[in-house]
Amino acid sequence: MRVLIYGASGMVGQGVLRECMKAKDVETVTVIVRSPLPECHTRLNQVVTDDLISPLAGLNAAGKWDACFFCLGVSASGLSEEEYSRITFKLTLDVASDLVRLDPDITFIYVSGAGTDSSEAGKSMWARVKGKTENSLLRLGFTSALMFRPAIIWPLDGIRSKTTVYRIFYTILSPFFPALKRLFPNSIITTEEMGKAMLNAVRYGYGKSVLGKEDICLLAKK
Repeated sequence: MRVLIYGASGMVGQGVLRECMKAKDVETVTVIVRSPLPECHTRLNQVVTDDLISPLAGLNAAGKWDACFFCLGVSASGLSEEEYSRITFKLTLDVASDLVRLDPDITFIYVSGAGTDSSEAGKSMWARVKGKTENSLLRLGFTSALMFRPAIIWPLDGIRSKTTVYRIFYTILSPFFPALKRLFPNSIITTEEMGKAMLNAVRYGYGKSVLGKEDICLLAKK
């Protein structure tokens, strides 16, 4: 399996990359990043660039990808809808549109979030924009496009969020995560489970295009 990852420096992206490096059936992993990652591995190809789209055609020509894990995102806190849409919607669709032209058979997995508004008409700005992004991705023409909607994510293996407010949140909750996971096994999803679920979605497929937290946990166990 050949994998392309966007957002590999973020919390979910770090978890997914870690699981890819552990998986014996993952031949290569290409990450598109603005700053180099500390990870070094013979199967890891880092493309450091401020232009997150232009390298795709040349890289794909060297060997087609089986999957793209799009984990890139920002917090909506303090952003206008236009600013949030520029990253959450426009950049995502620009990348996905290029990929579908290169190879529509690639499995495209988008990390969205619980509470995303598929109607695009609700009061929550971030939920509307995420819903618009999901709907647009599903119409692009990929053979397989999957929208992952996790709720609370428990970072393992020293993984930390890049967002300050999230780091504080996780630091406070960290002692309680084991108990919360036992009480609400499908509501608390670990970074390890996210990575395993995304890889299993490529390996085995899934019967739904939009995956809630229960679906993600189920896929992680395959």
